[in-house]
Amino acid sequence: MRYRLLGTTRALHDDGTPVALGGARLRALLTVLALRPGRTVPVGELVAGVWDGDPPADAVGALQALVGRLRRALGPGAVSSADGGYRLCADEDEVDLHRFGRLAAEGARALGEGDAAKAAVLLDDALALWRGPALADLPGRTGTPETTRWETRRLEARRTRLAAALALGRAEEALPELAALCGEFSLDEPLQGLRIRALRDAGRPAEALAAYEDVRRALADRLGTSPGPELRALYGELLHADGSGGRGHEVVRRGDVPGSAVTRGAVPRDAVPRSAVSRDAVRDGVVREGAVPEGAVPDGVVRDGVVRDGVVPGNLRARLTSFVGREADIEAIHDDLGRARLVTLLGPGGAGKTRLSQEAAERMAENWPDGVWLAELAPVTDPETVPEAVLTALGARETVLRGAGGEELRAADRQAGEPLVRLAEHCARRRMLLLLDNCEHVVGAAAALAEELLARCPDLTVLATSREPLGVWGEVVRPVEPLPPDPAFRLFAERGRAVRPGFEAGEDAGAVGEICRRLDGLPLAIELAAARLRMLSPRQIADRLDDRFRLLTSGSRTVLPRQQTLRAVVDWSWDLLDERERAVLRRLSVFAGGCALPAAEFVCATDDGPGPDGARHAVHSRVASRDVAGILGALIDKSLVAAAPSADGGMRYRLLETVGEYAAERLDEAVERGAVERRHLVHYRELARTTDPLLRGPGQRSGMAVLQREYENVRTALRRAHAAGDEQEMLCLVLSLAWFWLMLDLRADARQWARAAALLGPDPFAAPVVPAPPLPARCTDAPPPMNPEMLQEARREVRLIEMVSMDHDSEDWTTPERRAWLGRAASAYRPGLPQTCRFPGTLIFITIMLTGDTDRLRLMLDETVRACEEFGYEWELAGALHVRANVLANRSASADEAGRDADRSLAIYDRLGDAWGAAEALSARGEARDKRGEYALAAEDYVAAIRHAESLGAQSQVVLLRSRLAATLFETGRGEEGERMLREVLAEGRETAHDAMPAARLFLALWLGRTGRVAEAREQLALLLEIFRSRTLLIFEGFVNGAFAHLDCTEGNWTSALESSLKAVETSRMPLSQMIAPEMAAVHLLTAAWALGGLAGEDVREGGGTERARAAARLIGAYEGQLPAGHFRNSVERELLEHACEVVDAVLDGTAATKARAEGVGLTVEEAVALVRTAMAERPA
Repeated sequence: MRYRLLGTTRALHDDGTPVALGGARLRALLTVLALRPGRTVPVGELVAGVWDGDPPADAVGALQALVGRLRRALGPGAVSSADGGYRLCADEDEVDLHRFGRLAAEGARALGEGDAAKAAVLLDDALALWRGPALADLPGRTGTPETTRWETRRLEARRTRLAAALALGRAEEALPELAALCGEFSLDEPLQGLRIRALRDAGRPAEALAAYEDVRRALADRLGTSPGPELRALYGELLHADGSGGRGHEVVRRGDVPGSAVTRGAVPRDAVPRSAVSRDAVRDGVVREGAVPEGAVPDGVVRDGVVRDGVVPGNLRARLTSFVGREADIEAIHDDLGRARLVTLLGPGGAGKTRLSQEAAERMAENWPDGVWLAELAPVTDPETVPEAVLTALGARETVLRGAGGEELRAADRQAGEPLVRLAEHCARRRMLLLLDNCEHVVGAAAALAEELLARCPDLTVLATSREPLGVWGEVVRPVEPLPPDPAFRLFAERGRAVRPGFEAGEDAGAVGEICRRLDGLPLAIELAAARLRMLSPRQIADRLDDRFRLLTSGSRTVLPRQQTLRAVVDWSWDLLDERERAVLRRLSVFAGGCALPAAEFVCATDDGPGPDGARHAVHSRVASRDVAGILGALIDKSLVAAAPSADGGMRYRLLETVGEYAAERLDEAVERGAVERRHLVHYRELARTTDPLLRGPGQRSGMAVLQREYENVRTALRRAHAAGDEQEMLCLVLSLAWFWLMLDLRADARQWARAAALLGPDPFAAPVVPAPPLPARCTDAPPPMNPEMLQEARREVRLIEMVSMDHDSEDWTTPERRAWLGRAASAYRPGLPQTCRFPGTLIFITIMLTGDTDRLRLMLDETVRACEEFGYEWELAGALHVRANVLANRSASADEAGRDADRSLAIYDRLGDAWGAAEALSARGEARDKRGEYALAAEDYVAAIRHAESLGAQSQVVLLRSRLAATLFETGRGEEGERMLREVLAEGRETAHDAMPAARLFLALWLGRTGRVAEAREQLALLLEIFRSRTLLIFEGFVNGAFAHLDCTEGNWTSALESSLKAVETSRMPLSQMIAPEMAAVHLLTAAWALGGLAGEDVREGGGTERARAAARLIGAYEGQLPAGHFRNSVERELLEHACEVVDAVLDGTAATKARAEGVGLTVEEAVALVRTAMAERPA
């Protein structure tokens, strides 16, 4: 395992794949541990580092939960416990921050020992580890000593590397970085000294003197001081230097040997454009007469026919801006060039292919003694002139005569004057690297040239850049991907500082990150966006990217026109396409999140009928389905479509966002949008409709994977169907997705789209309700259009989906209008209909539950089980049994029957290979066992259910199951384990787990209260109340009020406890509460008895209390009388009963208490509540 702290905190497996770390707290914990790998970090330091001085109430417990999550993410053995802390089991070299420190120190030592080349390599490796700010995920990192220390060491490493560059004669190359650093650290004298030396060594003494004067003035104005001794000594050297140049301009004269004394006057190897001197042109350091093209070598490199030893010829120019990222790409290119003689960098326009090729070539220029030569083909418009352009770049250009006379002269000696022949002769005896830049518009000519030269020149290597492969045998294609987020962010930041001094990207990191993401990480687009910082903020730029082609128009005036605006970049590629390629490309813009090949073949094809608005497609843009794959391949080759392997074994195709925006404009211009979007809708409606049945059986995992992979396209289809007002398409889509939504608890999506579909047609449950007829077929068994009966059934089912997907705001459902609607909906289906055996018809059970009609619910469940058996519906029978088991498990008296139903359901689900159903059946059996007090067996069921849910990736189901398991662990004496599990559930904070999160928080609050941590328990309940401000769940509010009452009793706040208890009793009497937790009203009465008995105890000290104690005893009796038959008390109830009896027995003797309890057994809940209110109103005697 390797860890990265220089930038966003990351952990990587040994194979380089990233570890999913989750939230900010987890990354902060890993950061603090990785700062001291292999050493124990005390708990206090971890808490301080993770929470930045604002820890939670139970910081130790929260840290334990966080460590547990980290261990699960990193794997066993990665984090170990030690006395008073935790340790990351890693070596320092496995952490990039410490590896940087070691490499930087070794580099500085190498430079001190005079080995500048070794120092440069070490320091380059060290600085390449930085992907962003040090310790970026440490809360409150800004200005901390640790952060400052590492940022300072980074600056020191950059200074040392630049010093090594100067020692190696690379002054010109170092100047751009030095200029940027000196602008940022204007008072850093060592840095300023390096820049002045670089200017001097690059042959710019006047600029060096001016730079010294700038530094002197800045020190005087801002610090009131003068330059130090080193700068003053350097200034003296500048004043006494001769006019031939700087100290670093050295040349070896005839007769000198390497390492001997040198004289001034030559230009260092990397400070100027590569010379045109070939290996064969030099013998013993002497240049043969006429061997160097005029103007190809700068003055001073050749003196008296002698060339400085070590100068590598070539024509690469110094770059004016820094190079950001791409270290891995450069290494890969080096490997490619080591095993192939033709390597093509392939990528979309603006991906940075040209810059990357030059950086890669320059870093390994020593491999080609005869030079690295760049031939820019972008200006070439005639493919026949490609050889001439390359000859010109190599400094061996022939004069080309145009016109009739020129043709006659060329014909006279065609072979001798053929540019390709001359080019081959020029390269044949040279070991050189030829860069063919921007080949896409002359790809055929470039391919022919490369093939011919490679065949005739054995020591030649070609590195090409293109938007499509050259297609030559032996070619290695190296894709140039968009920049990852961190380097893209750095690129924007650096270019931003160039146009707006003082710009700090971190001040609006969110907007900068959005810009880089929406511009697909394309360097050119990012640079164009950064140029807009002259007038716009990052947020303003991000907000205007919907109109990116109008916004990004401020490129450099010195580059080619096609690189000056974002539109021009894409126009260049579009203009190279034929009509059918353009047609497929623009039609691909209707997809969201990419597509598979079958989707592209259907959506992008053109039939022979009229197109949108009655227009017919032009013959040249018609595309048959069978031809789409080939055209798609051509677009991939041209870097306009990205292709990546998909989890299903196929390939997935997508457009970069910028290309997609451009293609969408072209789709509108072609007046094709309506027809293409319709084909997209039809394809994904059919995909959803035919995938839905797979979710109920052995194909469940693959079906879920299909819908998850295509979910953005499916949602796009929903939006388009709704925008078109197409009710039947909407109904079909919603019904096809409903089970998928339920399995993944995508309740918000289900509610949104079911409501949208429902509002497109009449309400089938409006009075008077027409009873549903028996319908053996599903509404989605066939594509639309539906017959009238099916259409009406689809409307009913969509309304049920909408109703069930609501958060069940109980206050809303108790209004007369809503209850009337529920009654009409429940009456629409008679028991035993085929559609009530199947989802979503089974949602009628929840409708009946909301009405509170227990008898009708049981009848409907029993008849549904019978009908499934009669019709031979196997999967549906398993579902009906597990639903009935869930309902029956709520009562101890029917827990045995619930267990039998769950067993039958589980057997069917297992036989069918339905993991989701098996998890639900196991959960139902676990609840039944909970009700019987069989907690160990219940825990086993929950653990097994969790395994099934995890295998599907059904995280909301996992969260709910883990919460139930934790509550069961409290009953088995494994409280610490249960608490840790609940804290982990809450720390993960899955908002999609609608009911699980409140349940987990409630279980934790009750446990904290029982273990004496009342303050923290109240914090948990307060967080629950925050949830209820946006979601009214009165069932949970009843539990919360009961929990507050319990805590108040624990602290002796008897009056407050009574008030909370009465609120809880009131909520627990609601119909849905009675079905889900029929014992809770009685339990809340027991809490009230404890509180009333506590008040009686206080009254005794004032000479009274007997009546209140007697009322408390009667409440205990009422609790016992109201309990459902066969009820098994859990530990909470047992403790409540013990407390209530204790406070009553402290006031009443045994006979009086027993008598009062017996009197209370026959009380109704309403009478018991009245008893409490009377007792509360009484004054002590």
